[in-house]
Amino acid sequence: MISLEKIKKEYDELLSQLSDPELVSDWEKFEELSKRKKELDKIIDKSKEIEEIDKRILENKAILNSPEDEELGSLAETESVQLQENKEELEKELEEILKEGTDIKKSMSAIIEIRAGTGGDEAALFATNLYNMYSRFAETQGWKEKVLDSHAIGIGGIKEIIFELKGDVFNSMKYEAGVHRVQRIPETEKSGRIHTSTATIAVLPIPKQAEIKIKPDELKIDHFRSSGPGGQNVNKRETAVRITHLPTGMVVSSQTERNQLANKENALAILSARLLEKKQEENMAKLGGERKSQVKWGKRSEKIRTYNFPQDRVTDHRIKKSWHNIEEIMGGKLGKIIKAFEENSE
Repeated sequence: MISLEKIKKEYDELLSQLSDPELVSDWEKFEELSKRKKELDKIIDKSKEIEEIDKRILENKAILNSPEDEELGSLAETESVQLQENKEELEKELEEILKEGTDIKKSMSAIIEIRAGTGGDEAALFATNLYNMYSRFAETQGWKEKVLDSHAIGIGGIKEIIFELKGDVFNSMKYEAGVHRVQRIPETEKSGRIHTSTATIAVLPIPKQAEIKIKPDELKIDHFRSSGPGGQNVNKRETAVRITHLPTGMVVSSQTERNQLANKENALAILSARLLEKKQEENMAKLGGERKSQVKWGKRSEKIRTYNFPQDRVTDHRIKKSWHNIEEIMGGKLGKIIKAFEENSE
């Protein structure tokens, strides 16, 4: 559960930034900060109501401690009982709001990017394992999945896959971002030697339409033929789409669909999510230490988890916790790991 003290501190920072005269020239930032302030207003207002009730309860206690007016004392006692009931109700409401969280990314769908890291073919196979794990977990959660782009290799591995999960995804999946490491004996290893390979996961919230605005004149769009494992062309028509965002130099592509329009939509979805990530990272850097530390789960380069097959163990290095039955976990049963992070973040 999010700390009320942290909420108040962030709220004060927002008020300070919104009072800056120079902000008028940056309408986009002003709009973003105003939206965040509205999200926090209901928490601040609720906490002020509780504080006001506390003051009235203290005033009534002072009256009760002064026996000069019995009738006034009786009224104060009756009101105190009612005030205490009101306070308990408000505290429950506030607790529910804080449990839900006030993160701008709550209840958001997400784009997941999986890339093979060090380890050659074994890393590509591990990337496939991770994709299958998340795909099966998504199925148990009732999330809808759509592959936006993928690059496979001939042995059943994946160099890269980008897919969209629709539903209340981000709060569960955000802790998966980072470097995942596997330790196991590859099927092709005749000597029985354990190999270590890695894959990286990025979890990007899908922005709402108003959050990221992409102008057509900021895009360079190229078309090319889709390629299969090994790089060979698998389509005679140029259905694959590559988009370059000129202001940032960001390049995205999609080749999973059979027509240009569908691939263009996929590529734009990836671009929007990456631009939102970039924008949030810049905002976090401006806010500094306290706020930055709250989003360290978003680092792509941080080694977060090891899957040790010989020891049948999955270990997360951030919370220093391990789970056994690795095949079950790789089969999509991530619930206990997700729950451990939710409990740790309270």
